[in-house]
Amino acid sequence: MTESTTLSDSEAGMTGLAVRLRGVTKTYDSGVAALGPLDLDVRRGEFVSLLGPSGCGKSTALRLIAGLAAQTSGSVDVARREVEAGGTHAIGFVFQEPTLMPWVDVAANVRLPLRLANMPATEADDRVTAALAQVGLAEFAKSYPRELSGGMKMRVSLARALVTDPGILLMDEPFAALDEITRFRLNNDLLALWRNLRKTVIFVTHSVFESVYLSQRVIVMSARPGRIAAEFRIDAPEPRSEEFRTSADYAGYCRKVSAALAPAYEGQRV
Repeated sequence: MTESTTLSDSEAGMTGLAVRLRGVTKTYDSGVAALGPLDLDVRRGEFVSLLGPSGCGKSTALRLIAGLAAQTSGSVDVARREVEAGGTHAIGFVFQEPTLMPWVDVAANVRLPLRLANMPATEADDRVTAALAQVGLAEFAKSYPRELSGGMKMRVSLARALVTDPGILLMDEPFAALDEITRFRLNNDLLALWRNLRKTVIFVTHSVFESVYLSQRVIVMSARPGRIAAEFRIDAPEPRSEEFRTSADYAGYCRKVSAALAPAYEGQRV
């Protein structure tokens, strides 16, 4: 089993990389080969989407980058500048489900990673206030999860990921369960956050339309074991808006990405 390592300052400085995967594979104890071999570079400040069918290893790749699981072979490297002094990856992770604690309020849910890190209360309070403001929930700090809509719960989850000020933000289909209008709005808000904070974002999705709208680069993955089947750079003007979403360029990118994705679904059971 191979451990994750860090890119040295000189390596990261020369390449501008936040994440580097080389020959990464993941095989579970059951014998199922979930991923790879996978080679992937993600530059600092880049917004990259991993797009592919269910079971192709997208979420597995995120978990390997986050250090939540270990690869079977290959190397997973994160730039040293993205690693905290305590030796853990400075990575924020937003899961598909908000996974909020129902018995405490919004502020306490966001404060959780700071409490686990034993951060002084005054500093933690300031960070929680700032994170909630970033996601538009400043006035809901004392609300409980049961009082929030699905979109608001996901905003709380995003604030909890941002409160540690990570260099890298990993997002595992965070908007998949939301209605289309809420999803579009959160897509816009996420892009605004990314422009303002300049985090490195790796975003997993099943949606061609979402991946093209959000990303600077779309990585299309093959069916299990997941490999890179195609890669598209989305050269669209910034800031992106509804004008891009309704443009001929957007439709053209979506057609190309859909065509590259189609072989991954061939022969899959639904």
